Amino acid sequence: MNWQGQQFGLHHCDAGFGAVLGVNQRNNGMNAEILIVAAGRGTRAGGGTPKQYRDLCGAPVLQHTVRACLAHADISAVRVVIHSDDVALYDSAVSSISDTRLKAPVLGGASRSASVRNGLAACAGTHVLIHDGARPLLRRDDIDALLQRIESHPGVVLAVPVVDALWQSDGTKANAPQARDGLWRAQTPQGFRLKDIRAAHAATDTPMADDVETARAFGIDVEIVQGSDTNIKITRPEDFALAAKLMGQDMDVRTGNGFDVHKFGPGDHVCLNGINIPFDRGLVGHSDADVAMHTLTDAIFGALCEGDIGQWFPPSEPEWKGAASDIFLRKAIERVKARGFTITHLDCTIICEMPKIGPHTKAMRQRLCEITGVDIDRISVKATTTEQLGFAGRGEGIAALGTATLVKS
Repeated sequence: MNWQGQQFGLHHCDAGFGAVLGVNQRNNGMNAEILIVAAGRGTRAGGGTPKQYRDLCGAPVLQHTVRACLAHADISAVRVVIHSDDVALYDSAVSSISDTRLKAPVLGGASRSASVRNGLAACAGTHVLIHDGARPLLRRDDIDALLQRIESHPGVVLAVPVVDALWQSDGTKANAPQARDGLWRAQTPQGFRLKDIRAAHAATDTPMADDVETARAFGIDVEIVQGSDTNIKITRPEDFALAAKLMGQDMDVRTGNGFDVHKFGPGDHVCLNGINIPFDRGLVGHSDADVAMHTLTDAIFGALCEGDIGQWFPPSEPEWKGAASDIFLRKAIERVKARGFTITHLDCTIICEMPKIGPHTKAMRQRLCEITGVDIDRISVKATTTEQLGFAGRGEGIAALGTATLVKS
């Protein structure tokens, strides 16, 4: 759809894309939610299944959209409006998302406007961004630009300027050129003060193209915030291939490393990657001293840029004394899922002279598979010595090195 600024009372703002703000960095009391409208049937996209639940790069379109909305720390809640026939499809699409900001879905109505009204009734923030469920490529920078502008404007909309030549046609022939000056292609999210857009939707039952048209009919001024050409709405069958290509260009692959050392002390076994290996000594540590699992945990936190095991589970806290290290690893896995990543590979190297590690590597890989959910053929555990050099060579303790590879889901 083309939008002419003067005709519809829109104001253009060439907003820059600032850094993503952290939680609690806004101090004006704004509490912004995102309402995702996903109750449509999407028949133009083909495929039988509604387009928002069809696969895109290994996950349903709607899962990508929800994760994109949750990626911004200043969003207080995300709510999805769904069709009453799609409850099972929705539950499956979001089953891997553990972020508590994702609230229970809202059932839609007979039209898009009715679905939005139902969703707005469930919202509780001061502001709301209304987004299409079939726009999975929303950027955090675009959300941030909207949040910055909505602090001082009653309405905001992402849009991109029309740059192609426009022609009026009877369907087959180019009959007359049309001026494109001042024309913009509207996208979503479209943001408003919650009370204002609720009132606008309550004031009319007339179907409208989007929430900007509803807002303008109610007298709400709407500011244009320049968006991105990659924020496409999946509408036609060929749009799936385009979205997949754009996602591939923006693939987020990360690698993290972990290193840990524990000295020997009294005991009758060592615990490595969750497997107890009989030995005439144990490892000394605040927890169970599983030096191998600690390195993999640190590697995962490192890939996420979320600190290290000591920051998440400080050794100064008594509750972690003697704790099983799988608690730490499970927390790292939880953070991986919350951030929308998938672990594609884990590699652990154990450095010691004794005990012999080789006979136990298969059991370690299996245990790591059980804890992380990563396929066993993507988990490597191996051992080496230091040729009797250094503390490990003198039999004073065990060191381990871990590497984790993460890919954005």
